[in-house]
Amino acid sequence: MTDKLHEECGVFGIWKKNGQDASLDIYNGLLSLQHRGQEAAGIAVCNTYGERGNICIHKDMGLVTEVFDEAMLNDLQGNIGVGHVRYSTTGDSTIRNAQPIAFQYLKGTLALVHNGNIVNASDIKSELLKDGSVFHATSDSEVIATLIAKIRAHTGSIEEAVREIIPKLQGGYALIIMSPRKIIAVRDPWGIKPLCLGKVEDGYVVASESCALTSVEAEFIRDIRPGEIVTLSKNGMASDTSMCTEKTSHAHCIFEYIYFARLDSSMDGVGIYDARFRGGMALAQAHPADADIVTGVPESGLTAAEGFAHASGLPFVRAFHKNSYIGRTFIKPTDKERHSAVHMKLGVIPGSVSGKRVVLIDDSIVRGTTISNLITMLRKAGATEVHVRISSPPFLHPCYYGTDVPDNSQLIANKYSIEEIRSRIGADSLAYMRLEDLSTMVEGAPICKACFDGTYPTGGTK
Repeated sequence: MTDKLHEECGVFGIWKKNGQDASLDIYNGLLSLQHRGQEAAGIAVCNTYGERGNICIHKDMGLVTEVFDEAMLNDLQGNIGVGHVRYSTTGDSTIRNAQPIAFQYLKGTLALVHNGNIVNASDIKSELLKDGSVFHATSDSEVIATLIAKIRAHTGSIEEAVREIIPKLQGGYALIIMSPRKIIAVRDPWGIKPLCLGKVEDGYVVASESCALTSVEAEFIRDIRPGEIVTLSKNGMASDTSMCTEKTSHAHCIFEYIYFARLDSSMDGVGIYDARFRGGMALAQAHPADADIVTGVPESGLTAAEGFAHASGLPFVRAFHKNSYIGRTFIKPTDKERHSAVHMKLGVIPGSVSGKRVVLIDDSIVRGTTISNLITMLRKAGATEVHVRISSPPFLHPCYYGTDVPDNSQLIANKYSIEEIRSRIGADSLAYMRLEDLSTMVEGAPICKACFDGTYPTGGTK
């Protein structure tokens, strides 16, 4: 949809002890993470039983199914590997910024995949350039990889190098690093970006979401702790918690629970479906509506709409049909094309709304363009009233941790009051989730809600 936020990317890594190729598992894992990024995809593998440093990599622009075919996967031979799907928020949307990032350096070879954003990346890059480092891309992921390679030259292991970089990086990140014999996963000390660990019969898996573990029939073990370094090698799984922080300083991205993560995932002990359902219930209790039916914007608002209907006693109906065969409409460059794309992607089911007072639930309003079009479509289909309820608070501040919340000038809630927004989108009433209800939604889990309240967990923004 044209008025949605986008996550920067999804990461996946696997270690298979028996020497079987990992590429198909990585491919399947990336397919399950495709919702996190649709601009580029890549896989890098290595054979731990072969010549040291024999990394094989392929990446390109496009969806996972566009970048890889059976022949390509057969060429990617190796029993350990990392994969990535990308939506750019830092760095150009070009092949040079596609991941994995792989290169040879003094101590061997390295491949890295990264989800998130490093707010002090430009400062780190400036120091690396002064020391003679050369950069080929414009992403902060390359800055991280280069910093690891530099520090690794003076440490006894790749784990030591990773441990040294954690205090230097400000921001939210989940990293999976492949050396010739190891997979190393690390999560930022605040736990802003998600990362979880699973077990397959012949090895281990790490991924952005638990749904990716399910796709390769891996058993979910646990979420990787904020600040934890997990190493997968021939010796099994090892954990370094020396950089872990107290739970009071954790800040999981609230928008994972509101929108980004897949419904069948869980993060840090909270099921995504359950969180969205509770959010809808809280919304109904705080902002009821005198209406006949409740519906949601596919797919982002449906679960919250179910919760709203449950709490309000109103029937939940599906008012829209989603055309699953329309491509990535958020790329459309002009207002006219964006408007047309919404109508191509969603159609109203007239029998569901004709003559009805409708409560329309969505997860957010960023610029206000899509929700306005949907309200118009409902009215044309015969809805007598449209009451909009949003299962998140108003966006007032940009995100610096890898989510493309626009700058303040493009945030409709930053420029207009709720009543003015209601008038501009053409709704009969409009209400947002209360800030205090976010905690109820995630059952008290520590969250980052800086895009709503301006309190950034890392203390700085740029």
